[in-house]
Amino acid sequence: MWVLYVLIALNVIMSYRGFQDRLFFHQYLFHVGSIRAGDQVRMFSSAFLHADIPHLAFNMIALYSFAPVVIFNFGTLTFLLIYVASLVFGNMLSLYMHRDHPSYTAVGASGAVSGIIYASILLNPEGGIYLFFIPYAIPAYLFGLGRCTAGKLALTISLLRCCLVPL
Repeated sequence: MWVLYVLIALNVIMSYRGFQDRLFFHQYLFHVGSIRAGDQVRMFSSAFLHADIPHLAFNMIALYSFAPVVIFNFGTLTFLLIYVASLVFGNMLSLYMHRDHPSYTAVGASGAVSGIIYASILLNPEGGIYLFFIPYAIPAYLFGLGRCTAGKLALTISLLRCCLVPL
């Protein structure tokens, strides 16, 4: 579980720095024009920045809630592979979708966290998540559907089926 805590810490540290230093924030956010001009680090760094504290908290609560199932079933290395692959492929999809919009920007770990959520749902579809003061668990599959866009869902499921789930 140490890898989960490291990822959460990296997200909190990078986001906090971005909250305090707008130049830092703009230097590392996902920006189509900059990426197409060769600043490829933004494809990765943008996933550790968040727009505000609620954005950061929601992503980290979701990660913390769903990651243990993936780590327990697949191990640390495969968990990291799913996280990083979902991050990269999610950003590649965003870059493709917005290729004609050079001023498009984005931040957040949603692509990476979504990959973990969907892997967890594949492993434990009956699982649930408790949010805030709601006394009942939200079924994992409903939480996952509410979090996604159709393209990211299809990409993530395809990635997981091809790479991790035997046919």
